[in-house]
Amino acid sequence: MGLLIRLVPAIALVLALALPAAARAPQQFTLDNGLELVVIEDRRAPVVTQMIWYRVGAADEPAGLSGIAHYLEHLMFKATETMEQGEFSATVEAQGGRDNAFTSWDYTAYHQRVAADRLELMMQMEADRMVNLRLDRSDWLPERAVILEERGQVLESRPEAVFNEQMRAALFQNHPYGIPIIGWRHEMELLDDVIAEDFYRIHYAPNNAVLVIAGDVDADHALELAQRHYGPIPANADLPPRTRPQEPPHHAERRLTLRDARVGQPYVNRMYLAPNRRSGDQREAAAFQVLAGLLGGSAQTSVLERRLTYDEGVSLSAWAGYMGTSLDHGVFSLGVMPAPGVDMQEAEDALDRVLAEFIENGVDMDQLERVRMQLRAALIYEQDSATARARTIGAALTTGLTLDDSEGWIDILQDITPDEILAAARQLDRRASVTGWLMGEE
Repeated sequence: MGLLIRLVPAIALVLALALPAAARAPQQFTLDNGLELVVIEDRRAPVVTQMIWYRVGAADEPAGLSGIAHYLEHLMFKATETMEQGEFSATVEAQGGRDNAFTSWDYTAYHQRVAADRLELMMQMEADRMVNLRLDRSDWLPERAVILEERGQVLESRPEAVFNEQMRAALFQNHPYGIPIIGWRHEMELLDDVIAEDFYRIHYAPNNAVLVIAGDVDADHALELAQRHYGPIPANADLPPRTRPQEPPHHAERRLTLRDARVGQPYVNRMYLAPNRRSGDQREAAAFQVLAGLLGGSAQTSVLERRLTYDEGVSLSAWAGYMGTSLDHGVFSLGVMPAPGVDMQEAEDALDRVLAEFIENGVDMDQLERVRMQLRAALIYEQDSATARARTIGAALTTGLTLDDSEGWIDILQDITPDEILAAARQLDRRASVTGWLMGEE
């Protein structure tokens, strides 16, 4: 019996490392009007997900109009030439489906998950609002109040969210990644239907979009439907180039302290500028991803957690993270939450000491193998969901990567060497960083 108990996890691990049988390679097409189409066939259940991704986000907004990309995301559920305000979501719900949308710095995406035989209806409605949004027929002013209330509830009411907003604003000296996706309140208050419609007419076009269809669908049939509903929409011949202000060289680290009576447990966080994933050459980004797994993965593999929390008792928690799927810059972060009786400076010093020792002593190969296994398992589990695959591929294609880059990421992560990981760690330059202390009131 004991042997069987030991074998079951081993068998489960082997199975986790094999691609799901239903996970087929995505197929990619381009319509005459420039719309990119990716189809992910997954026949395990009679459901399908449609996601339309626009290559425009908060980092593409005109100066002084922060929040317009997110505001337009809300307004896209208003009236069109053929649908009344609110009819889009009501129709999806009436079909037994679900829909939603989200905005990032680099993209805006809309998605529906419905029974497979309802795909054509979803395409018809989504194609309609790509070109026929009518804000003059919509009640747009209350929606501005909604996003202002959202900022208050999601961001301003949470000190850790305000802290993170201030950290990014300090890290990016010139690039709009330092502007919050939801927008600055004083600029959000200026947004109106005219500003939103101008933004819509410029950026919402088939040649600025990626359509991802995932689920119980045949690729040829999906292509036929896309040509029928999206194909007649003309490309925007005046689509502007996607240029943004870039970061200058950073010569001095930044520091900030935020005090708030609502903070229950203080902590130190640091953000560094880091490379992003680049098409055709993702090894540097992969090294940062593996480095984050080594420094801040699970309690069993995390260098920071094991040393600072379990061995030394300096912290209640310690972490590391990397965000590299972005068009221009990545961000690497480190943090520590001091244990009772440990002051903030002592905790920060301990964090820096353990990082320096990691660089000096090198990578533990047993830990590296565990992190590789964890990263691979996480990506394979993701492929077990057609919707998750659609989301991963859409984010990649709207941030400058290709389908081959997205599909090859898992193998690159497995191939990163200890030398590449240490090279990434040595790139963490305090001059290109901001360190913040979030604390309660004195």
